[in-house]
Amino acid sequence: MNNVLRTILQEWQIKKLPKVISRDFKLEVNKPLVNNATVITGFRRVGKTYIIFEAIEKLLTNYSRKEVVYINFEDERLINPGAELLTNLIPEMISMWGNPPKYLFLDELQVVENWSKWVRRMLDNEDIQIFITGSSSKMSSAELPTELRGRAWEKKIYPLTFREFLKFKNVDNDFLSLTANQIANYKFLFEEYLRFGGLPAVVLTEEERKHELLQSYFQTVVQKEIMERNKVENELAMKTLLKLLFNSTFITISKLHNSLKSLGIAVGKSTVDNYLSYIENSCFMDQLYIFNASMINQLQYPRKVYFVDTGLMTALSTNLSNNRGKLLENLMYIKLKKEGERITYYKDKTDNEVDFLVWKEEKIEAMYQVCVDLTDEETRSREIKSIIRAGKKLGCSNLNLVTSVKPEGLVIPKNINVIEMVVN
Repeated sequence: MNNVLRTILQEWQIKKLPKVISRDFKLEVNKPLVNNATVITGFRRVGKTYIIFEAIEKLLTNYSRKEVVYINFEDERLINPGAELLTNLIPEMISMWGNPPKYLFLDELQVVENWSKWVRRMLDNEDIQIFITGSSSKMSSAELPTELRGRAWEKKIYPLTFREFLKFKNVDNDFLSLTANQIANYKFLFEEYLRFGGLPAVVLTEEERKHELLQSYFQTVVQKEIMERNKVENELAMKTLLKLLFNSTFITISKLHNSLKSLGIAVGKSTVDNYLSYIENSCFMDQLYIFNASMINQLQYPRKVYFVDTGLMTALSTNLSNNRGKLLENLMYIKLKKEGERITYYKDKTDNEVDFLVWKEEKIEAMYQVCVDLTDEETRSREIKSIIRAGKKLGCSNLNLVTSVKPEGLVIPKNINVIEMVVN
């Protein structure tokens, strides 16, 4: 293994960094006051590695490749990398270059056993800035191993925003002083964004290959991030469950269990629950709970499901090809999640529903209702009535109606803000 490690370190010295399209997110590489690790999390193929490369390129203007080192732990030559690989890492660098690096970027480090203990030892004993990426929520600040609690800063990366999407398309993304032609072009591009999502490579791929690429991503995530990582043996049950999730709005364990049973797939309810946690841990899906003062009662109600990217939804669902409303709602969920909001949904006894309640401490700060087609009077009236009723009942006056583009001349009650996703 040492020979492989030495080869990889030697290759790094001459490795040509790929061209990077800069995103709104910038990785802070200035030395912190406290020696903590930076953990960059997010779904596979969301662009974590390229964000690292952008930071490395910036550092290489002042430092050498011996001082700034990058290692990808999913390199196929590192077969089942164990703790001894990390134990030998710094001594091998010192043997080759005389000194340890100043900056160490470790891509997909979670594949190495006991990685967190090694990182903690490095933080305690070495003057090295460490940056780590991972595709599992187990590396999130809420679920980091005990030894790194308080010693790591999490930076979560999401798919491209629409503004970033436009930049990747080489289109001006300044939304100020828009002309009619620009708005029309934005509407056209937003439909592509809504349908195919914001995973960087998909955005840059020609349209006829987007579905194929999205499906290949899905297969990789299912195999590597879910099946292998969690030692799931029943591939049919897992893949069938995922298909059920793609085609569901509300879920319960019992409903999913019964659906699998009706398809001839016999798994217990506890297994279904475990599978859901594995899917969430891969950063692939979130479950959204209902607003309820009692946590116990909250867990008894159906949950809503949202996915990391709308492109995966359209590529893999059987009934979403024309469901722009569900795609737009998922997009809004991602936007709120990216802003770090605590979110629930609301539904009363008469089935009046509000898509998102945003909380600040124990108070509802804002409500959001997604309505893809404001021109449909019946739909518009229903959605407006639901959010107004909920606002009065829950004491929230910050009411928001979310759509792609507000039709001209449409009159909306003054107490409701209209958020146009195309320009927000």
